[in-house]
Order: sequence, then C-alpha cells, then structure tokens
Amino acid sequence: MDLGLKGRTVLVLGAGGGLGRAIASSFAAEGANLALADVDASALEETAAAVRAHGVPACALAWDLADADALEGHIAQVEAQLGPVDVLINNTGGPPPTPAHGQSPALWQKSFEAMVLSVIRITDRVLPGMRARGWGRIVTSTSSGVVAPIANLGISNALRLSLVGWSKTLAREVAADGVTANIVLPGRIATPRIGFLDQAKAEREGRPVADVTAESTASIPMKRYGTPQEYAQGVVFLASDAASYITGTVLRIDGGLIASV
Repeated sequence: MDLGLKGRTVLVLGAGGGLGRAIASSFAAEGANLALADVDASALEETAAAVRAHGVPACALAWDLADADALEGHIAQVEAQLGPVDVLINNTGGPPPTPAHGQSPALWQKSFEAMVLSVIRITDRVLPGMRARGWGRIVTSTSSGVVAPIANLGISNALRLSLVGWSKTLAREVAADGVTANIVLPGRIATPRIGFLDQAKAEREGRPVADVTAESTASIPMKRYGTPQEYAQGVVFLASDAASYITGTVLRIDGGLIASV
C-alpha cells in the first residue's frame, strides 16, 4: 500500500530514543524526508545515519525542547533544508519516577516545560502552514498511564494526560482544514526507558530486575513486550493518507495490556 508519505517532511521529536529512532526509520522507509530533534547529540547522529541508510535526507537538530528561544531557529533550518513540516511527531522523554505527592513545584514546572509546553509551542509554529496547504498530521505519543495511571509515575500520568485533552480539542479545530491530530500510547515497549523503569522498580522493591520484568510480561495478554518497530508502524499509519478520516482519537499499541474498554 502506498501510504502517501514519499517526499513529505516529517519532524520527529525525541528522535534519539528507542521509540523516536524506530519512528524515524519507519518514515524513512516510506520515502519521507526526516527532521530529527533530540537533546542527545550522539544518539541523534545514530538516528540520522539510520535514516540516511534508506536514501532519504535527514536534518539533525541538537535541541533541548524546553528551550523556547531555540524553536524558531530550528524550524527555520528544517524549512530551509527540507521544506515546511507536513507531519509532526510529538515524542518527548519522561520525567523521573516519583509519587504524585510531595514533588517540588520546580520539578513540576521543569517537566511541564519539557513535556507539554514544548509540544504546544512547536505545534503552534508548524500548524498554520499545514492548514494553509490543506494537509497535515500531528501525532502525539503519550503513555498507557493516561488511561490507567501507573504507580510511581505521578508526574508523567498527570502531564501526559493533559496532552490528550489538548490534542482532542485541537483535532476539532483543524479537521476541516485537512489536518488530523491523534494520540498514540505505548504499553510496555522494549526500549531503554522501559528497562530503566523496570530496574528502578526492582531497586525500590528489593527484587531482581528479571522478576520484575517477568511479572510485567505476564500481565500482557501477548506475554511479551512490544518492539519499537511495532509501535512505529502504528504512528506511521496515522500520519498516512490511509488514515485521512481518523482524527481526535487515541490509539493503544499495548498488546492488550490495558484492561479497560
């Protein structure tokens, strides 16, 4: 199936991480041009190399998303090298594991700037062009915690849920302009972030990490963690022409983990 992504300009935030790299590579396999943003310059270059291996251009941006002053310069660079952004993948790193209670206002503020306000600012910058051209895709990656809050991820649960409300509202505002806005949430996907969370839980509970991972896997109907590539394919589909009538929705890619309807 031709997904209609060849030659489209795709900006992937958090492109140096496990999910971001898989998403970028999957778009590259469809012939899209990739703009890649991440605070980790070394990881970013690895993703850029993986993208270029597909024979498409990649613009690598070492970018701290919480730095509002850097936004205009980075977007201008993308537009100069690849053209205006057609697809925006809002994928940000998570905050440290913490209870919801007792966290400092400074930590909440820092996390909000990096995870929420950065996404809104970048979307606001590229959205007018999408609307003017009559085509655009905004896909925001969150967490299964927005449906079933995850223990000891209080900040993540709260802030990622705010993005769901924002995206749903935005979807209704721009639908008539040919722009879709959707949320994708991962279950337990085998990335370094999940490995870190398993390790943190093992240390917190004084158990071997293998036991924690086995317990987590047993709770998933498919009895395994998903792969980053499986997650990425869902994201690419939502950005495609094939998904032109899907907007304002939440797609779970979780192997059946979330028990609620």
